[in-house]
Amino acid sequence: MDDLPDGGAERRQLLTLDVMQRTGIDEAMIRRLVHAFYGAVRADAVLGPIFDARIADWDRHLGRMCDFWSSVALMTGRYHGRPMPPHMRMDLERAHFDRWLVLFETTARRECPPAAAAHFVERAHRIAESFELGIAFHQGRVPPAKRPRPQWMGEAADQRSAGIASS
Repeated sequence: MDDLPDGGAERRQLLTLDVMQRTGIDEAMIRRLVHAFYGAVRADAVLGPIFDARIADWDRHLGRMCDFWSSVALMTGRYHGRPMPPHMRMDLERAHFDRWLVLFETTARRECPPAAAAHFVERAHRIAESFELGIAFHQGRVPPAKRPRPQWMGEAADQRSAGIASS
């Protein structure tokens, strides 16, 4: 992991610090978000049974998801896994990803400041699209159209840019 082009580990650390400064995201926030989100998933009538049927050790799963979101949100490189194959074996449809995104956005907006929530939710949309594309390709189907991003995310980015400009 330290053999990244253009500066390697030092470049990764600078990117991580930049995201942390712009958004306020840190490992404690990631942990709060992941645990709150999966609490909502487990309680959800649509997604709860899907996850409960596949996850026996929730503590282990939550630890992996904290590593995953640390890598996704802060580019730490902590996650070392392949999330696509398990999802391709599931019978997931657009409605499942829509529900996942609703729960994720609701949780992120409740648990995080606006800039951090926008950062997380943008990445969640990318993940959902990537999974949907991979599943559609694997099943020989036409991939679904991209979802529009929530309007509030653009507003959070505008506020963040205005704050930077006025500094």
